Amino acid sequence: MNATTLSSAVAPTGRDVRDARNDRLFRRALTAAVVFVLVALASAALSMLWGGREVLAHEGLGFFFSSEWNPVENRYGALAPIYGTVVTAVIAMLIGVPVSFGIALFLTEVAPRWLRGPVGTAIELLAGIPSIIYGMWGLFVLVPVMTEYVTPWINDNLGTLPLIGALFQGPPLGIGILTAGFVLAIMVIPFVTSVMREVFLTVPTRLKESAYALGSTRWEVSWDIVLPYTRSAVIGGIFLGLGRALGETMAVAFVVGNAVRLSPSLLEPGTTIAALIANDFGEATETYRSALLLLGFVLFIVTFVVLALARLMLARLARREGN
Repeated sequence: MNATTLSSAVAPTGRDVRDARNDRLFRRALTAAVVFVLVALASAALSMLWGGREVLAHEGLGFFFSSEWNPVENRYGALAPIYGTVVTAVIAMLIGVPVSFGIALFLTEVAPRWLRGPVGTAIELLAGIPSIIYGMWGLFVLVPVMTEYVTPWINDNLGTLPLIGALFQGPPLGIGILTAGFVLAIMVIPFVTSVMREVFLTVPTRLKESAYALGSTRWEVSWDIVLPYTRSAVIGGIFLGLGRALGETMAVAFVVGNAVRLSPSLLEPGTTIAALIANDFGEATETYRSALLLLGFVLFIVTFVVLALARLMLARLARREGN
């Protein structure tokens, strides 16, 4: 082979040049999409912080630790809505995660094959229902049930317990922090269930069959085989559901009571950051609007911290598992 033949063999063709150019364009387009998302998120957070500069200059760091909320006297404190946001989300996850785990295990391990498809599809459809529908259902169906049956029972049986009794004492209004937590749990259940169901289906059948062959029960297979195998994905799905619960607006606004006050009782009306912003932002002016914008920044930071902790936990689990 002479030099001319060798140079022609290694010289790039027109197609190679075109493919390289298209590859660079594709890489740049993907990079631009990532940069756009990051810039949009940073801009949203900074714009809310900038909009809240007035109340931050007036209240200082006391804004984040005060429970006083008095627009008439221009006194604002974020502690009550922050407390309501965190407590309603925690109640939702305490109820929703075990129920979601049970439904996902039922669909993957117990239910007959002819039932798995329709029930799984119904769960996924429930995840797409608008939040305002859940709020209306909570107001017209759940609140009367809470008023007539649940709240009196909680007062009589849990309100007298030492240490935690104050959490379960309150008037039978039906609306309040606990009711909002129930509604959020019902909203989160389809979402978390769908994630758990999909990851449970990734467990190799041979692992489960080997455990059954050794005499393991369904519970032992689920707890010792399925859950450890999918632990990272399950935790990720739980934290994504928690992120949705923290930022839910309309459903909570219907049933939480919208009272900006700090009370230890879960049965009394309260509020969350998202519900307070949705209810009052349209009529807010000047300093009040600045306080609501700063609350939006607080919600952004709370959600970001929760999801960052989730990523940190997943990274530690991955290192522990050797991935």
